[in-house]
Amino acid sequence: MEHNSTFPIKQNELDMLRDEATDYIKSIQWEQGNKAKSREKEAKDDSILLYLSRANNGSNVSITSVSKTILALKKRLLPDSIAIPVHLNQTLFAIQEGLTLGIWIKDAFYDASGLSSLNERKSALDHSGKREFESKLQTATAFQLFATSYKTLHDLKPFASDDLSVMKQKFAGIPEVSLLSPLKGIACSLFYFDKYLSHPDIIKTDKDVVDFTVVYFEALIDEIQLRKSSLEYTETILDRTYKLENSDFAISGWENVFAGTAKSVEFNKVQFEQIVGNKDAKHFARRLTERMLSYDFEAQKNPFQELGGFMPVFMGYGIPGTGKSMLIAAIATRLKEHCDNLDIPFLFHPMPDTLISTFQGGSAEKMVEWMKPMQDPTKIIFAPIDDAENNLQERTAQGVSAGVKEVIGVFLRYTEGAYAVNYGNSSVGLFTNLPEMLDKAVISRVQGRFKIDGARTAHDFLDQDYIWWKKFEKTIPNFVNMQNPAEYEFLKDQGLAKSMGDILNTIEKPSEERVLEAYDRAAQQHKTNEHLFFATLYKEIQKIFPFFSSRDVRNIQSAISLRLTDFDLEQDWFDNPEVYFKKDYETKFNMLQELMKANMKGLDFSEIRRQEVVRYLDNVATIADTDFKRKVDERVNQLNIDLEARRNFENGN
Repeated sequence: MEHNSTFPIKQNELDMLRDEATDYIKSIQWEQGNKAKSREKEAKDDSILLYLSRANNGSNVSITSVSKTILALKKRLLPDSIAIPVHLNQTLFAIQEGLTLGIWIKDAFYDASGLSSLNERKSALDHSGKREFESKLQTATAFQLFATSYKTLHDLKPFASDDLSVMKQKFAGIPEVSLLSPLKGIACSLFYFDKYLSHPDIIKTDKDVVDFTVVYFEALIDEIQLRKSSLEYTETILDRTYKLENSDFAISGWENVFAGTAKSVEFNKVQFEQIVGNKDAKHFARRLTERMLSYDFEAQKNPFQELGGFMPVFMGYGIPGTGKSMLIAAIATRLKEHCDNLDIPFLFHPMPDTLISTFQGGSAEKMVEWMKPMQDPTKIIFAPIDDAENNLQERTAQGVSAGVKEVIGVFLRYTEGAYAVNYGNSSVGLFTNLPEMLDKAVISRVQGRFKIDGARTAHDFLDQDYIWWKKFEKTIPNFVNMQNPAEYEFLKDQGLAKSMGDILNTIEKPSEERVLEAYDRAAQQHKTNEHLFFATLYKEIQKIFPFFSSRDVRNIQSAISLRLTDFDLEQDWFDNPEVYFKKDYETKFNMLQELMKANMKGLDFSEIRRQEVVRYLDNVATIADTDFKRKVDERVNQLNIDLEARRNFENGN
């Protein structure tokens, strides 16, 4: 699926095709197939499918006019309005533009695939020539319908309702899709579109017209996606991107950026104060949100990227039950609230559970569809992968499915390499209980990592209980007849840390044995404020962990850069967005640089470097050892069970 070349779609070329598109909207002819007519027998919604199947009033050929139907709708829905209502206008215009673009794409395919020259020699073609001609004609039709639907959705989505579930309930599917020729493809799809529009139960308001159109063309794309594996001669579709000039619209093969991703997924609102413990994780999450919100939509870049404080991929890991899902919801809540406040579009885009497909190549395709929207520079995007070990587990482990390998391949391509476009507006978060099961190459892409360790102190446990029992206080005051702590005010410790220094100033030496030995060996040769200390330490670590590489060193460098940008944005900036968020890129960058300089004055570079190196190496060792330890523990456990069973057996129990 290498997209190696981009071709422009020129506006003046589209202008020449618009009349043809308008003709289709005014009038098309379609003769329904018998199969579509008999569909009502197994219909889930008798009334609508029956209606569709009787659409021709007995005769076989029917002439349909979408523009007339829309005018009739105007009379029915808004009899008093003189002008055509805005939603109806938007819909007509979107379909016209969609058809125009589809015709252009079909012409481009005709030329690129050699279908044009076959068409000219049509009467002289032999058997195999005819077969090739028909096959290419089908592919041209499918691509035209795909492009038409895609462009229509691109133009109409912004005006559609957020929740289309009611409309989807009413919609009974598309009875037939014709790919015999471009003309038949358009006639068939517009015929059923028109029939639905004329049905009184489908359209109750003028807004329904927009919503239905989106549902219909999404369904048409799904129908084409189902058939595309049987199409031939698709090379000239897959190897190029067509980009519409003066627009953010582009067509890249069959890739559908809207597939379930154009709208944010719903999530439960969670505030950081409701999460107990997890100091490191909460601090990281807060920094992540401030950084993402600094993204500049005009310049399409983020000043924090230039300062070295942005993480396109990060990881939160910890034992089960420490609050991963709550943390994902809290990051999403915080981003959403700030985005709403700043009038910025926000996309919460978690990886779906159903990503791994049993079809060969299916998982890669789904993964591309999931990763693609993260290259959209017009939104702030948070893309969490919960239980990341399921879809991104070590490829060399026994029994790992081909699907997992495909998913990892796509993930690596899109996070580093030619495909990796990151404007500084999107971040992928891996959340896992079992970081040691993640693929090594995936882990090496992680630029920020933090522990999600839940409640850790007596105060944390006090607060966790307090959040639970104060609900009873609300309903039945004085029911909880217990003594409060004398020295501690509830939730006091659950606030956010000022900086990473507050959390890490306790880091003295590595806690992992082998890392500690390597650290001590390096410390015997050099002081920790000498550059050579770190070079020697890395060499020692490599002897113990051969997979430690320069990418790890880069990750350590980015962790140190994160610490240098570990400062609060002023509260005033959030209260009055004009002061910072609404400023242009250069101004934002300069303001951040000032903050960074002020912050760095209070820091000791060699100490921060030492802390971050120790933290990272401990992490590497933990992940490397845990897998082995887990296997040993399981074995010990099994031996204990066997021993106990034998004892019971001997004692005659």
